[in-house]
Amino acid sequence: MTQTSTAHDPSKGQARAQITVPAQHPMVTVLGSGDSLLRVIEKAFPETDIHVRGNEISAVGDTREVALVQRVFDEMMLVLRTGQPMTEDAVERSIAMLKASENGEGDGQETPAQVLTQNILSSRGRTIRPKTLNQKRYVDAIDRHTIVFGIGPAGTGKTYLAMAKAVQALQSKQVNRIILTRPAVEAGERLGFLPGTLYEKIDPYLRPLYDALHDMLDPDSIPRLMAAGTIEVAPLAYMRGRTLNDAFIILDEAQNTSPEQMKMFLTRLGFDSKIVITGDVTQVDLPSGTKSGLRQVQDILEGVEDVHFSRLSSQDVVRHKLVGRIVDAYEKYDSMHGTENGTHKSPERGDKGGRGRSSGHKGK
Repeated sequence: MTQTSTAHDPSKGQARAQITVPAQHPMVTVLGSGDSLLRVIEKAFPETDIHVRGNEISAVGDTREVALVQRVFDEMMLVLRTGQPMTEDAVERSIAMLKASENGEGDGQETPAQVLTQNILSSRGRTIRPKTLNQKRYVDAIDRHTIVFGIGPAGTGKTYLAMAKAVQALQSKQVNRIILTRPAVEAGERLGFLPGTLYEKIDPYLRPLYDALHDMLDPDSIPRLMAAGTIEVAPLAYMRGRTLNDAFIILDEAQNTSPEQMKMFLTRLGFDSKIVITGDVTQVDLPSGTKSGLRQVQDILEGVEDVHFSRLSSQDVVRHKLVGRIVDAYEKYDSMHGTENGTHKSPERGDKGGRGRSSGHKGK
């Protein structure tokens, strides 16, 4: 833990903090290669002068900013103590969380260190963990509830984190199998006109699920697990008429289900099973006039015991930073022009509560 001391000058409304970095943490792990992490902090707090001398860091400036800078370094130390390195992205997210809490925008007690050090799954030399507060709450909700909906834009880790929790549950023998499913709905193409057998036509819709599995399991073990029925990857239509016991079931791209398909899927739930449903209501590929089951189900099941809705936003995007900016830009354009993803709204999209927006073309 850092050792800190703070002095105040009430007449100027300024404060000074002295932060001592423990000897076990090399300064490069705190400041970053070429001071890259320090530059992130300096950019976030332009009114504060930050100086480094040996293992001493001093911050002088506005009392509120200095206190936040001090907390940033404290949180960094807590993360580094776990053996996890700090990255520029992690520092930026820590600062955003602390600022939100300071401004009264945060609604929980989780600290950046608690968010960034929650390990879900370690595989092939890498660890999968949440990177934002909403992602942590999404993961926690999966632990606590039987049915969880993860709703948010592309790149927020909805499916990836659910897959990691599924593999974790399988490895810890909480469940006997994993079932991954998606509706086979075209994003601008017609399934019947694609070349190949039925399996070859359906496979591209399921490919993202296979890709995530390969990130989390030994690729050589996947065919064996699938052959044994321990892992099943199938189109949503294959779920009809089944009862799924002792399973971790993930429905991905749920915005492309009809209300009837959503009800059918939810009623497949068997004993000792868990369901996670993920989707982005701003990217609906259903034919015009067809309601999205994911939009409707929010009104039907909101408040039902043991069902939880986790909503993620552009602030939770963990892809290239530009993805979050693109999501924000589309939302701003739509609010100004009364459109959906830059196009005029179709008649179906007047859903209660105005939750979803749709598009006839997928933007992932």
